[in-house]
Amino acid sequence: MNKILAELATCGVQDVRVNEPLSRHTTWKVGGPADLMIYPHNKEELERAMKIVYKHQVPWRVIGRGSNLLVRDGGIRGVVFKLDEGFNYFRADGPRITAGGGYSTILLASMSAKYGLTGLEFAGGIPGNVGGAVYMNAGAHGSEISEVLSSAEILTESGEWLTLSNEELKFRYRTSILQKELRGIVTEATFELKMGDKKKIASALASFKDRRRKTQPLQFPCAGSVFRNPPGDHAGRLIQEAGLKGYRIGDAEVSTLHANFIINRGQATANDVLTLIEHIIKTVEEKFSVTLEPEVQVVGEG
Repeated sequence: MNKILAELATCGVQDVRVNEPLSRHTTWKVGGPADLMIYPHNKEELERAMKIVYKHQVPWRVIGRGSNLLVRDGGIRGVVFKLDEGFNYFRADGPRITAGGGYSTILLASMSAKYGLTGLEFAGGIPGNVGGAVYMNAGAHGSEISEVLSSAEILTESGEWLTLSNEELKFRYRTSILQKELRGIVTEATFELKMGDKKKIASALASFKDRRRKTQPLQFPCAGSVFRNPPGDHAGRLIQEAGLKGYRIGDAEVSTLHANFIINRGQATANDVLTLIEHIIKTVEEKFSVTLEPEVQVVGEG
């Protein structure tokens, strides 16, 4: 890693942290350290850093605001990229909006509403950033990002810049081409919305946010929905019917407010959360013959 650190410094990438605890960067507030965490300030820095990482064939990944992510207690070997302020922007041009990969998804919905643009109201309660939302085709309330996304700018792991259309991103339920077929970082996304009534848009946005406050345990560290909904059913209903609301391992607990949420009551470890996830899968499978699939990404070493 010393050689990489030296090369990063030589090419002007200065904001690099060694053994950075990822519990500081995940909404569950758990997880071990990253060997290196790089904060590129702009696209040029990101490209230079990525080319160095690729040249040395060092494992890497990107994290946004740390939602939908479980980092194991051993941390992440290699490099973690975290997009800095240079990727935190929003532009509107008529019904077309463009946002940086580091821009808040919640702010994206709020700003669109201010411009009288409809189509992103559902995203007003989705934690995380735009890059992550594109990566996993984030959704809520029966809608998802793929319904309004026009294109995304991607930096591939070899340092090549691509602009992929909605079709090229191969969106499916909570997945995109970026999860397996094409490794890269979403640096910017463009959305095609529609002009609407500002009052109606604001009302819908407020309704979704209010529903989120009432049905999700936001007062505790959590990572959003833990499991994908199986076809024709809801993971939360199955977990609740299995009698697992309030079930606890260490300080990790199935929320009594929403069974598809696992909360950190204060001192949970990643292993507590992972063990609870495995227990939920086993219990639901035994009771209903349904195998729940985690929506959260589990990364790092145990």
